[in-house]
Amino acid sequence: MKVIKFILFSFLFLTSLNTFSHNPEDFMIAEIERGQMYFENEEIAVEFGAALKRQRIRRLAAMPFYKKFYIFVKAGFEHIIPQGIDHILFVLGLFFSCITFRILLWQVTAFTVAHSITLILAAQGFVQLRGDIVEAIIALSIVWVAIENCLYKETSKWRYSIVFAFGLLHGLGFAALLTQYGLPKDNFISMLLAFNIGVEFGQLAVLLLAFVLIKLIMKRNWYSNEIKIPASLIIAAIGLFWFIERVI
Repeated sequence: MKVIKFILFSFLFLTSLNTFSHNPEDFMIAEIERGQMYFENEEIAVEFGAALKRQRIRRLAAMPFYKKFYIFVKAGFEHIIPQGIDHILFVLGLFFSCITFRILLWQVTAFTVAHSITLILAAQGFVQLRGDIVEAIIALSIVWVAIENCLYKETSKWRYSIVFAFGLLHGLGFAALLTQYGLPKDNFISMLLAFNIGVEFGQLAVLLLAFVLIKLIMKRNWYSNEIKIPASLIIAAIGLFWFIERVI
C-alpha cells in the first residue's frame, strides 16, 4: 500500500513540475493559434495577431527548404479538406454538371488557372478586396453553379468563363489565408507554389471521392437527373444560406 502511495505521489509531483516548467506565454500562444482566446479590445487582438505572424515568419525562416515546402503544401490541402467546405461545394457543383471527365477537366483547369492568378497577385499586394465581400461572392458562386446544373442538361458554352471569373474570387479567399499566416520573403514564390499544389491535391481528392461514391458504390451516373438535380439543389441551398449569413 505504501509503495502504491509513493508511486502515486511521485507521479503527481512530476506532473506538476512538468506543467510549471512550460512558459505560460507558450500556452497563451497555443490558445490564440487555436482560436480559443478572445480580446475585448480589438486593437490588442490585432497587435497579438501581428506578433504571432512575425513569430511564424521567423520560425519558417529558420527551417530547411523541404520542411517549409511541406508545411505550405499541407496548409493548401487542409484549406480544402477539411477546412474549405465552401470550396468543396463549389468543386462538387462542377462535378455534378459534367457528362464526361474531359468537360470536368476543362472546368477545373479554368478554375485552377484563375485562382492561381489572383493568389499570386493578392499575395504580392497588387489586388485587394474586403474579406467579407469575397466570402459573400464565393457563397454566391456556389449557388450559381448549382442552379445552372438544374437548368441545363448539358454544360453551357459560357460555363468556362463563369468558372474562370469565380476562380479569380476564390483565389482572393486563398490569399487571405496566406496573408494571415505569413510568407517568408526569401522563398516567396516557391511557398506560393507549394500552397497552390496543396490546394490542387485537395480538389482532386474531392473529385476522386465523389466519383468513387457515386459511380463505384452507388452504381449511378453522377450527371443523371436523379443524382444531379437533388445534389445540386442541396448545394445551392447551403450556398444561399451562407450568402445571406455573410451579407447580413
